[in-house]
Amino acid sequence: MECELGSETLLDLGHLTEEEQGTILQVLLRDSELRCLDEKRVSKLKHTVSDPQKLKSLSGDWFSELWAKRHKRYGSEIVQASIRRKKKVKEVPLTARSRGTRLDEEEEEADDGSRSTEYRASPTPAPRRGVASSKAAATLDGSPSSTECVNKLSGQREETAEEDRTLQTPSPSLQVSRERDSDSVSNSTATESDPTRLRTAQSLSSLQSNSALSGSMMSLFSSGEFGAVEVRGNLQFSLHYDTKREELQVQVCRCQDLAFARKNRSDPYVKTYLLPDKSSHSKKKTSVKKKTVNPIFDETLKYKIKMSALKGRTLNLSVWHNDPLRRNIFLGEVEVGLAEWDWAQKEPCWRALVPRVQLTQDSISSRGTIMLSIKFVPAGTEGSGLPMTGELHIWLKEAQGLIPTKGGAVDSFVKSYVLPDESRSSRQKTRVVKHTVSPTFNHTMVYDGFQMSDLNEACAEITIFEKDSLSSRQLGGVRLSMGTGQSYGQPVVWMDSTEEEVSVWTTMIQNPNSWVDAALPLRTDLVPRKE
Repeated sequence: MECELGSETLLDLGHLTEEEQGTILQVLLRDSELRCLDEKRVSKLKHTVSDPQKLKSLSGDWFSELWAKRHKRYGSEIVQASIRRKKKVKEVPLTARSRGTRLDEEEEEADDGSRSTEYRASPTPAPRRGVASSKAAATLDGSPSSTECVNKLSGQREETAEEDRTLQTPSPSLQVSRERDSDSVSNSTATESDPTRLRTAQSLSSLQSNSALSGSMMSLFSSGEFGAVEVRGNLQFSLHYDTKREELQVQVCRCQDLAFARKNRSDPYVKTYLLPDKSSHSKKKTSVKKKTVNPIFDETLKYKIKMSALKGRTLNLSVWHNDPLRRNIFLGEVEVGLAEWDWAQKEPCWRALVPRVQLTQDSISSRGTIMLSIKFVPAGTEGSGLPMTGELHIWLKEAQGLIPTKGGAVDSFVKSYVLPDESRSSRQKTRVVKHTVSPTFNHTMVYDGFQMSDLNEACAEITIFEKDSLSSRQLGGVRLSMGTGQSYGQPVVWMDSTEEEVSVWTTMIQNPNSWVDAALPLRTDLVPRKE
C-alpha cells in the first residue's frame, strides 16, 4: 500500500540518526508481528464461525469500521515509506551521485508505485565523518539494525501474503458489506474481481472495515467539508420500486457542471441516505469518477425496504469530491420526499444541486417498522371452558430499521397497554435488546378479561423505547383499534389509529383464534394520552 504514497505524504526524517531510525523500525516490526497474530486469529474465526453478526463481534470489527472511516492509511506505512526514501538518499555511493539526473528519475519511478510493495533491504552505507554506520549504531544497545528490521518486515509481509492466498474466500454478503460501509471512498469497481484488494482487506481485518457495523457513528452531518466550494450543477437519477423483491432501486445516472473542488479538479462520487436513518444501513455510494465535473455513473443503489415504510422517508442524494488525504468536499445535494414521489415516472429526471439543509426532528414521521402478530381467543373456545374470559395475544416478533435519536446502534425495548386501562396492571414490557437497529424480541403479551364487544372500544398501544443509562425515550409506536376517536361513548385522543392499523384490528376481530400478521411503521405522531 505504501507504494501509492505521494511525496507530499511522506515525513521528513532527515534529522534522525541511524540509532533512532533502528528504534522506530523495531516498533514497526512489533506492530507487524501483532498484526500477523491477529490475522491468524481472525482467519480461524472465519472458518469456525458462520454467523456474520457473531463473527463481527468476536473479530473486533466495530473498531475496524470506525478506524477505516477516519483514516486512509496506517501511520506505520507512512513511516516505513519515509524511512525507505530517506535511506535511499543517504545510502547512494558517491560514484552514483555524479549521475544525478538518472538517479532522480529512478527515485521518482520508485515513488510513483511502479515497483513491488515488498520491503527491500538497502545496501550498507559507507561510514561518514561524525555519523556512525547503521551496524555500529545498532550494537550500542544490542538492537537489530534498520536493515535487519526492514528485512524482517518484508519477510513477514511475504509470509502473510502467502497465508492469505490459502484462506477461504469470504462469503459474497460479507464482501458487499465491506464495500458499502467503508467511508474512505475508492473505486468501487474493484471488488471481488480484484484479488489484490481482497488480500489487503483480509490482512488488515483486525483494524480496517471487514463487515457491516450496525448503526455506524458516521452520520450524515458529521463527516466531510461543507462550504468549501460554491454549490452548482445538476444531478440526473431515477427511482423504481420492485414490489416482488420489496426493494427500492435508485439509479444514479450522471452529474453536470459540478464545481471544482481543489486545484481546478474534482473527483466526484454520489452518496445516498434514506433519511431520517443516518446509519451505515442507510448509506450507499457510487464509484469515484476521476478528474471530471461531468461524471457519468450509471449505477443502481438498492435498499431492502417495504413500500409502506417509504412513506415516512426522504431520499438524500449528495455529491462529494473524494480526497484520499484530506476530508471529502461537499459539492451539493438533492432531497426527494418519497411520500410525494410519482412512482409511475420511469424516465430519469434532472434536479439542481443545492447547499445542505439541516433535517429537523419534525420531519420524521416514522422511525422504523415493527413486525407482530395478534390473536383474540374468545372465552371457552379451547375446551373444558377455557379460557375463562376472552384473551388478547400480542406476539412481538422484531423491529427493523430503528432510527435512534442520536445515531448509531440502540438499546431498545417494547412497552404495551390495552386502553382505556392505563394502570400498571395493563402495562407489559419486553427485555432490553442491546446494540442493534433491528432487534428481535420474540415476546408474547397476553391480556384477559375481554368480551368480543370490548374490542370495539379498546386500543392496543405498542411503543418502542430507546434506553440509555439514565432515561428512556420513545422512538415511535402503533395503536391498534377501530380508530373511531371515542371509547364507551367518551372522546379519547388515543383512538387515532391509521388505516393500516384499523385494518389489522378489524381482521383480528373477524377471525378469532387465528394469528394476524402485520408489519407496521412506527409512528412518531402518537398523541400523548395525558395532556
